[in-house]
Amino acid sequence: MCMKEFIINENDADQRVDKFIQKTMKTMPKSLMYKYIRNKKIKVNRKRCEISQRLQVGDTMQCYIPEEFYEVATMRSFLQVPNALDVVYEDDAVLLINKAKGLRAHSDTSEVQDNLADRLLHYLYCKKEYDPTTEQSFTPALCHRIDRNTQGLVIAAKTAAALRCMNEKIALRQVEKKYLCIVQGKLKKKQDHIVLYHRKNEQNTAEVIDREREGYTRMETGYRVLQEAERYSLVEVELHSGKSHQIRALMSWLGHPLLGDVKYGARKTKEKTYQALCAYHVAFHFQGDACCLQYLNGRAFELQDTDIERQFVDIARPF
Repeated sequence: MCMKEFIINENDADQRVDKFIQKTMKTMPKSLMYKYIRNKKIKVNRKRCEISQRLQVGDTMQCYIPEEFYEVATMRSFLQVPNALDVVYEDDAVLLINKAKGLRAHSDTSEVQDNLADRLLHYLYCKKEYDPTTEQSFTPALCHRIDRNTQGLVIAAKTAAALRCMNEKIALRQVEKKYLCIVQGKLKKKQDHIVLYHRKNEQNTAEVIDREREGYTRMETGYRVLQEAERYSLVEVELHSGKSHQIRALMSWLGHPLLGDVKYGARKTKEKTYQALCAYHVAFHFQGDACCLQYLNGRAFELQDTDIERQFVDIARPF
């Protein structure tokens, strides 16, 4: 057995004892963790603790457990990806990042792979705002994600308190997100609010229907047409739910797939294309307590002169 003491800092605080242990000692089986807590091999402030006990800043946790469960610092893989970010807004708690199309939000392999989440860590590491050797249970993170081939705004949190608060507000639909997209053809209704029912199939494709059915969940979306050309329309879409491929599936269901979105029925072209979709607007409409992020309430951020708008000008130009 090896004794190690952890001092709880701001990014560790306000979480349960078991959650802290799972984050700091990832290889420890849950059953063994419960046994160690029950047998007082893990204590808080040198006293017996409960699994659900919430840690506070300045608390100490004493662990009398095998050394194998203490993580050894390994190579920081995030340093192997670029640290370049297109930062639209930044303060001490959050960032708004303009993610480029083609860049993954997170890595989907154990190999080193360029992605926005690791770029965020590298960026903050270079600014001396994140050091994995001093953080015990927290890593700065993206608060939501957008598809690899979608450009646009992604919210990231620098602190644990900001991450908890922002995730809660997103889940409560108090963060407004709007997209710009180019669709094939002209929509009959120039503005609409549509409720459909959604599920993800085994082919990683969204299926939507217009009536309730077991296995499907409610999907709510609003849109308005901004401009029209002979064969295409520029459309603003607002999400009122957060479903995978929500906009792509909706426009395909309407018979107007996104330009370049072959997966959802768009016309094929000779050159490789991305779906014409951009997350261009984020606004904060907090209700109730927003804790450390109250100062963001009522603020809105919007990308100007987006790739989507320039693309629409090009395809709308008469020959």
